[in-house]
Amino acid sequence: MKLTNFLINKNTSCVPVWFMRQAGRYLPEFREIRSRNTDFIKLCLNSDLSSEITLQPINRFNLDAAIIFSDILMVPYALGQDVNFIKDKGPILSNFNLNIFLNNEINQYIAKLKPTYDAIKKTRKILNKDKSLISFVGAPWTLIIYMLKLKKEKNILDHDILQNKKNEISLMLEKINIFLCEHIKNQIKAGADVVQIFDSWAGLLPKHLLSDYCYKPNKKIVDFCNINNIPVICFPKGIKKNYSEFLNIVKPDCLNIDYDVDPEWARENLNNVCIQGGMNPNILLLEEKVIFQEAEKFLKIFKDYPYIFNLGHGLLPETNPNKLEKLINFVKEYN
Repeated sequence: MKLTNFLINKNTSCVPVWFMRQAGRYLPEFREIRSRNTDFIKLCLNSDLSSEITLQPINRFNLDAAIIFSDILMVPYALGQDVNFIKDKGPILSNFNLNIFLNNEINQYIAKLKPTYDAIKKTRKILNKDKSLISFVGAPWTLIIYMLKLKKEKNILDHDILQNKKNEISLMLEKINIFLCEHIKNQIKAGADVVQIFDSWAGLLPKHLLSDYCYKPNKKIVDFCNINNIPVICFPKGIKKNYSEFLNIVKPDCLNIDYDVDPEWARENLNNVCIQGGMNPNILLLEEKVIFQEAEKFLKIFKDYPYIFNLGHGLLPETNPNKLEKLINFVKEYN
């Protein structure tokens, strides 16, 4: 079943399967392309290769959805910041310039992202009509983490910069929302049928800032999606039991839970919403018996509940594709 129908109808008769980062480093065919394309941003902007990479896991596995090969940092790139991916260090952005940021024009921004929309069009033409094509954006707070370099090493929030940049952050939150909604609109127009909002660093926020920096910005994007009949999945990673408050305020069609959330707690406390994910990606590095046991735990807990099988974060580069295929088949047969 296509995710669009599943999310709208909150279906309980089947369990769709897809994985975050399913198009990526654990696949030898991806590594082969990546070895010839060392500039990650340029790779994302190559619509032919982006489409090919998107389809690699679909060609291998019995998945219910493809997710376009891109990156949440394509938005800061399109807004004028240099983005470089350094091996073993992750993404490094050039120093943020508020004037450049505030003077961005929608047309120029969309023109920079056109290869992403072209990749979606190409993928949709090839992809089986029964499979969804997922587009995505990073939530405003998560993008600001990178844009203002708010993170210290070991994933600790730099509270000094956060305090000093308070006014700047307020301006950025408003402006980024406009550009993110425009990006979503163009991805859907190109042929995507679901959007996922990744708030990957929501868990760094202290409780008193969750409302202004996480809930409200996510709600604005979800409201935009609702007005435009776009099914939307939210992933506010790391906010623990605040998932319940997030749901009550933001009201997405689906919530992806992370691996620190107890699935039984989620089943009891997150109502009138589809649940996605939850399993720790590290489990996939263990022996098959343990993988199946953990998968069955989630399938039992969410029996007769609208549940999408996924993980509590993206697939790890060390994941064995053969184990992943067996897991997918296990979930399909369990259905």
